[in-house]
Amino acid sequence: MNTNAFALRHIGPRIDDQKLMLNTLGLDSLNQLIYETIPDDIRLKKDLDLDEPMSEHEYLLHIHELSKKNKVYKTYIGLGYHPTILPAVIQRNILENPGWYTAYTPYQAEIAQGRLEALLNYQTMVIELTGMEIANASLLDESTAAAEAMSLLFAVRERDQKKAGINKFFVSENILPQTLSLLQTRAIPIGIELVIGAEESFNFSEEFFGAILQYPGKDGQITDIKSFINQAEKNRIKVAVAADILSLVKLEGPGTFGADVVVGTTQRFGIPMGYGGPHAAYFATKEQYKRDIPGRIIGVTKDANGNRALRMALQTREQHIKRDKATSNICTAQVLLAVMASMYAVYHGPQGLEFIASEVHNKAVALANALEKLGYQQTNTSYFDTLQIKTNAKSIKKVATQKKVNLFYPDKETVTISINETTSIRDINYLISVFAEAKDKETIVISEVEHANNISENLKRQSEFLTDAVFNTYHSETELMRYIKSLERKDLALNHSMISLGSCTMKLNAAAEMLPLSIYKWANIHPFVPKKQAHGYLTVLKELEDQLTEITGFSATSLQPNSGAQGEFAGLMVIKAYHESRGDHHRNICLIPSSAHGTNPASAVMAGMKVVVTKSTEEGNIDVDDLREKAELHKDNLSCLMVTYPSTHGVYESAIKEITKIIHDNGGQVYMDGANMNAQVGLTNPGNIGADVCHLNLHKTFAIPHGGGGPGVGPICVAKQLVPFLPGNPLVKTGGEKAITAISAAPYGSALACLISYGYIKMLGSKGLTESTRIAILNANYIKHRLHGSFETLYSGERGRAAHEMIVDCRPFKANGIEVTDIAKRLMDYGFHAPTVSFPVAGTLMIEPTESESKDEIDRFCDAMLSIKKEIDGVTKEDENNILKNAPHTLDMITANTWDFPYTREEAAFPLDYVRENKFWPSVRRVDDAYGDRNLICSCTPIEAFIEA
Repeated sequence: MNTNAFALRHIGPRIDDQKLMLNTLGLDSLNQLIYETIPDDIRLKKDLDLDEPMSEHEYLLHIHELSKKNKVYKTYIGLGYHPTILPAVIQRNILENPGWYTAYTPYQAEIAQGRLEALLNYQTMVIELTGMEIANASLLDESTAAAEAMSLLFAVRERDQKKAGINKFFVSENILPQTLSLLQTRAIPIGIELVIGAEESFNFSEEFFGAILQYPGKDGQITDIKSFINQAEKNRIKVAVAADILSLVKLEGPGTFGADVVVGTTQRFGIPMGYGGPHAAYFATKEQYKRDIPGRIIGVTKDANGNRALRMALQTREQHIKRDKATSNICTAQVLLAVMASMYAVYHGPQGLEFIASEVHNKAVALANALEKLGYQQTNTSYFDTLQIKTNAKSIKKVATQKKVNLFYPDKETVTISINETTSIRDINYLISVFAEAKDKETIVISEVEHANNISENLKRQSEFLTDAVFNTYHSETELMRYIKSLERKDLALNHSMISLGSCTMKLNAAAEMLPLSIYKWANIHPFVPKKQAHGYLTVLKELEDQLTEITGFSATSLQPNSGAQGEFAGLMVIKAYHESRGDHHRNICLIPSSAHGTNPASAVMAGMKVVVTKSTEEGNIDVDDLREKAELHKDNLSCLMVTYPSTHGVYESAIKEITKIIHDNGGQVYMDGANMNAQVGLTNPGNIGADVCHLNLHKTFAIPHGGGGPGVGPICVAKQLVPFLPGNPLVKTGGEKAITAISAAPYGSALACLISYGYIKMLGSKGLTESTRIAILNANYIKHRLHGSFETLYSGERGRAAHEMIVDCRPFKANGIEVTDIAKRLMDYGFHAPTVSFPVAGTLMIEPTESESKDEIDRFCDAMLSIKKEIDGVTKEDENNILKNAPHTLDMITANTWDFPYTREEAAFPLDYVRENKFWPSVRRVDDAYGDRNLICSCTPIEAFIEA
């Protein structure tokens, strides 16, 4: 046994276990199972062409050596990205803690109260700093959030009779360049006309439905947004403000002035730059738009005992309900990064943030004064941290580069400098010396920084913020460490038990893959540095692109989309650009099977396409006859088909090649949703089945951890004809020769997280990746067989096999009064997170074990399910006081003096022997969803206000 082999550590079942599992299935070999599962005509004929696998030790040496190719200069570029100080207590206890980074999205609230509390803290922080009424629990990046703000204002304009049909949107010329690019990407498909100009010359015409301002502007100037918003309000123009969150400690929140939406990034709250991400964006707006907010809102409700409990409220996965009527396709958030940013605010508190922001501002003023003494002209009249110097940019750049300092040079006569929390007095003196040398003058030395103010009086913050106890308690490391641990204990993550979520692939996130995220030279690179400073990153990212291109059977890859939903949108926009390059501007029909993810139709609408739904057969496959009929009907305008493979029903459809041919014969392109790529790697691929583009969920198939609901990475891989249209970036050249505008803010999206997938592929190699897919299929079919007779699988392949996941039907149990939700909640008492509930079929569970789970763990899960089936058999529709309806059972219930239930405490809490060894206690009883939606509270409101509600 080669104990250095990473595959041995990543793959759960041992060789002997595999034999036992195959024997249970009545099979002689794993090859026989694959033969019975995957259609013959789509199986690959040769191995993947990848490097030989590295051991964990070899990989860590390799990634350390590569990091040395990155040059970490002192960086003052700004533009939405800043060097930060990540408190070690947060790094060690959250970023590097699998209890936090391996948890799933908190759809099962009773076993996610810790994360939900951290996210409620995040929302509170955002609401109070922005001066808004409501916020969500993070978006992907600032530019994406700004585009979502524009979309929201466009959607709600129809409620104003005077604005219905108006499509002009004003964009301040001082907006961040990457945000402008993303606004262009998102505006054109849905018919918004962008008008870019100076705020002071805007005429507030009735032709505009909305506007967006940058606060402070990209050049550092703080404009009078108060007057602008007042004037806009008089003319019924809604205003979004993209605001630097650290500046809001010194500046009044835009909500106080009447802004309709405030967006930005929380990267400055301790999150490393990571060459562009991942970082949590924030989105705050007015209460009246709560049904229009993209993403997730954490709300306060009560549990079955009337105690305070948290949950995801309102439009959780609303795109799955609204589908083609949804205004956003956002599915993944940046939960892990939002949790870290919220803990930064908890650790520092309002006084600590005031100190940090004041230090940044004071040093910026001190630098400005020194440069003016040297004869430089600083043109910003009001600023927080960024100076704009009018000078010969070339002469400054020459000296700065020699001294390993990164500044920003917007044109030949301008240099901007953004001060950050890591900037010391020594750094300020070093900056002064750069400018002195460029003028061949003797430098000025500052010995101390005095209190200063260069912010207009009418914009200075007057409002209190972060007054809740949570932000004023945990300021020592001991206290914060214990607070973080107290929340972690309330959450069930992969470090406790299997999370068998269908379509979500909760596989091992190996420590060796995660460790490099903390390496200084990977964490601290600005996304807009010259490429020669990022050779390590460019090496990794190019190789990862090549690896993914080989795995998918395509011609090229873009890593820019920073979530699966963004990947969907990117893929469709590339198809759109391809058609338009051929003069086919009219091709706008997107065929989508009825079983597709809800993000598919939402993405198609965002891309300006018209959705036509195709039928599914009773077996759960695409109805090929219906597809052919609709493809031929719309052949003159057919843009594409969106298809998931294996299907969302967990089946390898044998007609897939016929399906892709039908689309191509009628002038369309085929987009494959890569949600189920875990069942393809090494055995088949999108190129082989006839697709033209696919997105990949790196947080599923390629081992980036879910982090409680993000970070996600959703790169797209494309066939040869689509390569020229891969997305670009306005500041760093990326993408194809005819690149579409940006899909995310950073050139390579969440580059830091891409290190994880790079390591996963490097350490598994071709054989390890293929074996992972084979074992994922084995594990799923083993579960299917063990549950047979108690839980029937809804769909199977032609030879009776499942893919890597299956849907089990729980609808028959309604005869006993038991709903699928009752089973999900009862699984918590057995120490398990529920599989995917009621998707894609209501009243079902979609189960996916992944290749990482051992036979022992899978058997425990099956034992739990079979035990629950016996419990179902023992209850009747008339008796609602039963063990399933009362689940989950908390420690408070079990230890209470009274016990008013017709079953024992032992049956409730310890239904099987294994539970005693490692009991997980849900921290609240079943939450009341309806109450939470009727009485939405989404901040750390005092308990008295909650009781009153």
